[in-house]
Amino acid sequence: MSASLKRFIALIPIVLLISASAIQAQDRLSEHLAPLEPFVGKTWKGTMVQTEGEKPSYDVSRWERALNGQAVRILHSLNNGEYGGETLIVWDRDKKELVFYYFTTAGFFTHGTISVEGDKMVSHEYVTGNANGITEVKAIGTIRPDGKLHSKSQYLKDGQWIDGHEILYEEDPAAKVIFK
Repeated sequence: MSASLKRFIALIPIVLLISASAIQAQDRLSEHLAPLEPFVGKTWKGTMVQTEGEKPSYDVSRWERALNGQAVRILHSLNNGEYGGETLIVWDRDKKELVFYYFTTAGFFTHGTISVEGDKMVSHEYVTGNANGITEVKAIGTIRPDGKLHSKSQYLKDGQWIDGHEILYEEDPAAKVIFK
């Protein structure tokens, strides 16, 4: 075996290590979005808590790394496309916090902030154009010890905070986000 072939063979592990590191870096989120990492690359299916007599409602949300790791994109649909939306979460350098923008199939949009505090995600959003008169939404998502995600919200409507939806999500790789 020639000396140059031996040197080439000796370099293969180094090249593979560098390539693997570059690929792994491509899958990472920015340091500010890192607390959302446990959700990214997963599809979650949730059942809304309902009152007696209501038909069951299901929400499917897909969390993805976006914009070279500078954003998290969430697509979701309710009841196989009856309603849905798309969210982008990014770091706002000026505000020094995570902000998001949410656009819906119902023609309204929201923007707000999200923070991760231990096993909880806390969001506060401002609503533009909601037909039901909702102007703000607060939500808390908690990762339970069993790996499920519990989400509960409140809406500001007509100047009063009222209980909103409550959903228990499980990871479901087979679930699909559907837009009609």
